[in-house]
Amino acid sequence: MFANVATAFPRPFCFRRAHGRCPVGTFTAMQVRLAQPDDAEAVRSIYNHEVLHSTATFDLVERSAEDQSTWLETRSGAFSVLVAELDGEIVGFASLSPFRERAAYRTSVENSVYVAEGHRGCGVADRLLGELLATARDSGFHSVVARIGGGNEASVALHVKHGFALVGVEREVGRKFGRWQDVTVMQALFD
Repeated sequence: MFANVATAFPRPFCFRRAHGRCPVGTFTAMQVRLAQPDDAEAVRSIYNHEVLHSTATFDLVERSAEDQSTWLETRSGAFSVLVAELDGEIVGFASLSPFRERAAYRTSVENSVYVAEGHRGCGVADRLLGELLATARDSGFHSVVARIGGGNEASVALHVKHGFALVGVEREVGRKFGRWQDVTVMQALFD
């Protein structure tokens, strides 16, 4: 079912790559694969950076090593975690999570995509989201929901590129860095 997870996608224009900020061949050299237990620390490092420095997550406390291992263990089967690996380093990850617990929601999932700070703008998120959507479709899901915190315009644009439509904005539903934060809700539907 995941045999084609590492397939290449067409190489898009990248401002960072065009201006020497991304290693040449980043997009084509990157491998996207299912996360393994050994990836937990790299995933935790990327995630905890966002906890401390951004509104990409509304978590306020960093994940411990144990928390991260447990989280990764619960993301198996249809609720996959994919990692992007470049030269042996995990540079990003994406995951599918249950949308809601009630049984009627079982054909819907929520997606998350995180990229290590030094690899943003190099096509990592684009590749991860494309692979994640293929995984969601192959797993039989009908709806993928993105909940984008803190007015993250780059994430909104990424999701639009992959066929997501704006559902709405939840105003001031979170509080982080001493400010009220909105959440933009987007959705992609499969036939």
